[in-house]
Amino acid sequence: MGTQTITRRPLDSTAIGLMVLLCAAWGLQQVVIKVTAPLMGAVLQAGVRSAIAALLVFAFAAWRGTPLWERDGTLRAGIGAGLLFGAEFFCIFVGLGHTTASRMAVFLYTAPIFTALGLHLFVAGEHLQRAQWAGVVLAFVGMVLAFADGIVSPSAQGGTLFGDALGVLAGALWAATTILVRGSKLSHAPASKTLLYQLAVSAVLLLAMALAAGQVHRVEVTGFVVASLFYQSVLIAFASYLIWFWLLRQYLASRLSVFSFLTPLFGVAFGVLLMHDQVALRFAVAAVLVLAGIVLVNRRG
Repeated sequence: MGTQTITRRPLDSTAIGLMVLLCAAWGLQQVVIKVTAPLMGAVLQAGVRSAIAALLVFAFAAWRGTPLWERDGTLRAGIGAGLLFGAEFFCIFVGLGHTTASRMAVFLYTAPIFTALGLHLFVAGEHLQRAQWAGVVLAFVGMVLAFADGIVSPSAQGGTLFGDALGVLAGALWAATTILVRGSKLSHAPASKTLLYQLAVSAVLLLAMALAAGQVHRVEVTGFVVASLFYQSVLIAFASYLIWFWLLRQYLASRLSVFSFLTPLFGVAFGVLLMHDQVALRFAVAAVLVLAGIVLVNRRG
């Protein structure tokens, strides 16, 4: 019995529109997590979010009649994806204790570079041409420019080599998760099953980390905390991630991943609107570079 081949296609207007919405939602999430942190530890937020979203995905799959328990050869890759997902968040939250949020954003969003390289090397049909590689580099230059204030002097900006290294490692783990999903049998599994693997495994890891860090005993349950968890669990970890994995099954992952460069830009924009952060002219220039890079990466032919 032959294996069915799924051909991923370049991005169309539907994929582009969905990715912009996803990046905006993910960018706002950073502000929500930061504002909620004094009331509920960030690692605990991540663990509770994953646990709630896992239950929602399980219910959604049962309602849709999605087979979750059949032996389809995805168990090992699914557990691996969950471990990578949990390890990524561990690096982010530990790293934020040793470097600034702006520096972490720069190093975390090296993920598309690692993703494009890994897909180019290990996954058939995901090869990038010279102009597309130039787009990846151009987008990354835009990211560096956008957060230049956090790069010029690590010590002056509150960063350390250890924290920065954890940021890069988190980006690599994020990329490894994407590559594992695309290069394994998870690539042909239902999106809800792929997502459930990551949420369930990461929930156990992150809640254990939060418990070890003592965050479980330092929670103030308020209306804002409940609303924050709803946003993170239902809208982000459940709905947006299901859409993301559906996109991975339909479109070229290397083209999708470069859009993640928009997420920290949206994060800064929401910071300006909601937290009154100051942004220099270079941010507008950086945004143009990122968008230009996305256009190059998504060139047809």
